Amino acid sequence: MATDSANVNANDDEVKLLEATINTLRQAMVDANGLVLGNLACEELTYGHSNGNLQTKAEFVETIVSGKSNFVSIALTNPYVKIYGDTAIARHEFNAETNDGGKPGSVRLHILWVWRNEGGTWKMLARQAVRM
Repeated sequence: MATDSANVNANDDEVKLLEATINTLRQAMVDANGLVLGNLACEELTYGHSNGNLQTKAEFVETIVSGKSNFVSIALTNPYVKIYGDTAIARHEFNAETNDGGKPGSVRLHILWVWRNEGGTWKMLARQAVRM
């Protein structure tokens, strides 16, 4: 991931851990793994969609697990991360193939994530998407 001077207090291991966490979240969304999704989200999660819809942690997890949002694949490209102590932001291009309600589709979004380090584990605090 691209870094800059904001990462002055972040070592390579912290950046790698955040990158791995984001990849784990991506795979859990594809696998509809509610346990992993729940473990990677803060209780206070605010999850924003490109249509303006906002979800809580419970709503985000339920939407994925129930198949309302069914991701066949997700690719995260053009990554960028800044770590500020126990808080980080990450940006990606989010390219996904979907099968919502049995209807194949694709999604192309810009994503901004806010992550918080809780006892050595990065957890998603907020996410906002906008259409490309």
